[in-house]
Amino acid sequence: MSTSAAFEIFLVAIPGFEAALTEEAKACGFQAATMVPGGVRFQGGWPEVWRANLHLRGASRVLARIGSFHAAHLAQLDKRARAFPWKTILRHDVPVSVEATCKKSKIYHSGAATQRIATALHEELGAVISDDATVVLKARIESDLVTLSIDTSGGLLHKRGSKQATAKAPLRETMAALFLRQCGYMGRESVLDPMCGSGTFIIEAAEVALGLAPGRNRNFAFEHLASFDVHAWEKLKLQAAPLGERLELGQLHHHVHGSDRDAGAVKAATANAGRAGVSSVTHFQQMPVSEVKPPDGPPGLVICNPPYGTRIGDKKPLHDLYAAFGSTMKSRFKGWRVGLITSDPKLAKSTGLPFMAKPAPVLHGGLRVYLFQTGVLG
Repeated sequence: MSTSAAFEIFLVAIPGFEAALTEEAKACGFQAATMVPGGVRFQGGWPEVWRANLHLRGASRVLARIGSFHAAHLAQLDKRARAFPWKTILRHDVPVSVEATCKKSKIYHSGAATQRIATALHEELGAVISDDATVVLKARIESDLVTLSIDTSGGLLHKRGSKQATAKAPLRETMAALFLRQCGYMGRESVLDPMCGSGTFIIEAAEVALGLAPGRNRNFAFEHLASFDVHAWEKLKLQAAPLGERLELGQLHHHVHGSDRDAGAVKAATANAGRAGVSSVTHFQQMPVSEVKPPDGPPGLVICNPPYGTRIGDKKPLHDLYAAFGSTMKSRFKGWRVGLITSDPKLAKSTGLPFMAKPAPVLHGGLRVYLFQTGVLG
């Protein structure tokens, strides 16, 4: 399979974010992106795989659908797996992990299917099969159709490579990016998070404002494939951050602000912003939400992910916190928009803010969470 050959590329979405990820993919230039259950798909080649991993802020993984064939029994699976052109995609000197799933098929034992494919791959290509390999081959057997995919990302894409310190129940960067997008944030206004934790919203917003690619500081599994072109990849990375090269940090007309009542959270957020290279446009302070004031400049977006209290029996302190947040917004943030993420609509109601209709849920850590949004506060 050459770098120019087209195949299906599948973007794995956090459940509930399929529509938002489709919108982002189209905005990133993947115009044929189509929403499907569990994610987004479109046709492309390896350069599109590299670009999706580098640029997309909301995808969890990027899978390359490298081929498919029918197999109604294990012997047939073995024969067709051995005939597959592995050398065009995988390297014999790079370990591979194999994962198979079976659904509505005559081949129903995923362990046996995994073993047959792994053995064929090892004997035909010579690759070492290892459960902890960076390169993962996924085989989905559904209605006797075997679809082969490579996880081209490696580690989940929310791992940008800059965050080391985290607060309690951290929000994944992929979620923060799509929540910001759903709030209409495109990098051209001030953002404030008054309960910033380890700074996820703030760092994502700053990177968007500076035009920094989310994958610029990390490695990917596709770098270990036979199809990888290191020179084309380096050229793509150089093109990925025009603002990072041409715009001096601090020349933005707006900055991004975070605060938290916990000193440890503020310290962690400040350190994470430094590793991400956005310190010059981010500001962090230690203060309770009742003392937060708008920064200088025109109004923008307030967004936060307060505690949900899922393990707390008495939720009165949380209702008080949400009420204090709402009071601060109504009294000091006229002209601003508010986005609030919570798993409990009753807590959102405690703010007294004029939220729009209850949104669709998104899965986060086994919970259904909601993004409640206001229009411009009057």
